[in-house]
Amino acid sequence: MLEIKLLNSAYEYDVRSLSQAFLGNDIQVQFIERYNYSQKIVYADEKYNEPDMYILEAITDVDRIYLRIINVASEIDEDSIIQLEDTLINEKDELVYKATYKNILKKQMYKLLSKALNKTLPWGTLTGIRPTKIVLDKLNESQDDDNIKEYMLDTYLMEESKVDICLEIAHKEKELLDKIDYKNGYSLYIGIPFCPTRCSYCSFTSYPLDKYGSQIDDYLEALYKEIEFASTMIKNKTLNTVYIGGGTPTTLSAQQLKSLIDTVKKWFNFDTVAEFTVEAGRPDSITKDKLEVLKNNGVTRISINPQTMCQKTLDLIGRKHTVESVVEVFNLAREVGHNNINMDLILGLPGEDIDDVKYTLDEIHKLQPDSLTVHTLAIKRAAYLNIYKDRYEELLPKHVTDMVDLTFNYAKNNKLNPYYLYRQKNMTDNLENIGYSLDGKEGIYNILMMEERQTILALGAGAVCKFIDYENNRLERLDNVKSLKDYIERIDDMILKKKNFSLGKGRI
Repeated sequence: MLEIKLLNSAYEYDVRSLSQAFLGNDIQVQFIERYNYSQKIVYADEKYNEPDMYILEAITDVDRIYLRIINVASEIDEDSIIQLEDTLINEKDELVYKATYKNILKKQMYKLLSKALNKTLPWGTLTGIRPTKIVLDKLNESQDDDNIKEYMLDTYLMEESKVDICLEIAHKEKELLDKIDYKNGYSLYIGIPFCPTRCSYCSFTSYPLDKYGSQIDDYLEALYKEIEFASTMIKNKTLNTVYIGGGTPTTLSAQQLKSLIDTVKKWFNFDTVAEFTVEAGRPDSITKDKLEVLKNNGVTRISINPQTMCQKTLDLIGRKHTVESVVEVFNLAREVGHNNINMDLILGLPGEDIDDVKYTLDEIHKLQPDSLTVHTLAIKRAAYLNIYKDRYEELLPKHVTDMVDLTFNYAKNNKLNPYYLYRQKNMTDNLENIGYSLDGKEGIYNILMMEERQTILALGAGAVCKFIDYENNRLERLDNVKSLKDYIERIDDMILKKKNFSLGKGRI
């Protein structure tokens, strides 16, 4: 339990996020009206004597930052005060002021918590999901690697190995993005929110077939209306990539998949599409006729996602398929002609240890996928792993960092090079997700979307459009309702919302 004392809410998010990285999610925030710097608060209430009870005072004043971490039971009482320089206090540019203030606050807070708790974080003060975006921006400013590395180490207190992987990935991203006129293009995302069953770690918008399969046709009817309108929204840009995700898109029948692709191609010009990805996903939803529909209709990249090759884990996390079915479906996809297949793995799944991950990698090696996306388990609020955490907590593995290192070395040894990276809240050991691929088999959509380099037109339940305004360095989001029922019943509202957005201010 952590109780945070704040003087104001200006930097609440930053204080909370970094605190969570150190001490977990059981946090309460209290605001105080004033603070006496010359007299420390004494915490005598009985609740503060609990061994797992921490107090963090974070006083973000105009001219100074005061921080204090206390654990009464362990007699921890560390504090720090920084007097801000006049140049910062008098800074006229509000964005510059806030960014600088935030970095000073988080850096000092990190040092204090790290010392008091005897703990470090691999990503230092960085709690955002796009660490490579910072590096890529600096590469685009023609800064050299040594200067970038020094900046990342000093500003964010990251581990050197994390800076190195950021640099490697950012260079690969720059190489790939330099080949695309992405500022004059856009990408299309289409969400299919159905799954065979719901996995215990999943927090995405997904609806199990046994309960919601009867609504697929109604969903597609609504989706086709949105596709038709959305095709009128962006007239002055060319379509670069298309991504059909979910959920599990292959929960659709072969006929429904064909109808969906035909509808998209009817309303959008595919002449300039460099990559067309379908997240085939779970093997229990994939058949030969579906794979043929994808191959024969221009899909250039698919994903078959085992998450693990250990049957005991698949059973535990609610994936109602076998390891053998993964192998069968992968080989079937190769027979049909798919030559760019990604596989997803998750590290830190309940009950798994380093030997299980090694076994999974050995089995993946036999299949030789063209790319491998390695996720570190992130337990989101809506996931069954969180809702029923009492059942799973003792099964969650330790030393996930060793698993990450193992997969990194496996990828390198198999000529799978890292090409994109992102982080999520509540990730095990505060680690990261990394996409690896053979040269030429990278997922371009992943880079464009994750690095926020291009407008993403997103359609379907729970989809979020991202419109990039390069001139004003601004990103605007436009989201659809998540509920399947609401999406079907309110599709006209979703379309009107997009219409009003596209007409307003000439934003697109």
